[in-house]
Formats: sequence, structure tokens, C-alpha cells
Amino acid sequence: MTEADMLARKRYYLIAGVNLLGAAGAFFGLVLAGRSTDWYGQVLGGAIVLSALYVMAVVPRAMARRWKSPPEA
Repeated sequence: MTEADMLARKRYYLIAGVNLLGAAGAFFGLVLAGRSTDWYGQVLGGAIVLSALYVMAVVPRAMARRWKSPPEA
């Protein structure tokens, strides 16, 4: 395995890890909102869900764009 292949594998795992952490955050927000008896707990849970979904949508795409290989001439 070449150095470039190892670097690409590490980057892939980092992107997959960010998606996994975002999903875990969304799950935590849903649990918090579902088990809360107060309205501010439900609002906090909803905010955590929305921020986790934002992380899942934006961060991996930004990482991939930053790590994109330059076009070969």
C-alpha cells in the first residue's frame, strides 16, 4: 500500500467518523427531547438534533473539498 493510499484511507475514516458522531449527537438530542418533561429540555434537544444534522451535512463535504486532489495536467 502506497503512502497516498494510506492517507486516503485515513481521510475516509475521518469523514466516516464525523458522520458517525453527528448521528450519535442527533440520537442524543432525540433522547433528550423525548425524555424531558420541561419545555426548555425539549427545545435544547431539538437544537442538538438540528446542529448534529448540520454537522452531518456540512463538515464531511467541507473536509472532502479541502482534501480533494489537484487535477492532473
